[in-house]
Amino acid sequence: MKKNMSNLDRILRIIIAAAVAVLYFMGILSGTWAIILGVIAVIFLLTDLIGFCPLYTSIGFSTLKKS
Repeated sequence: MKKNMSNLDRILRIIIAAAVAVLYFMGILSGTWAIILGVIAVIFLLTDLIGFCPLYTSIGFSTLKKS
């Protein structure tokens, strides 16, 4: 897998996932929304760890600058 995510994209994904976690543990998110946003947050963290987003590949998009 060739990386297709820039550092800014990866940082934003971490911030969003952390915000979802904080909202969940503070009790602000619950029920169906907590599950949906939790799954999205986990996907964000996984794609951040590997630096590759399959959705970007499927639409031919990349935030990584070409060398």
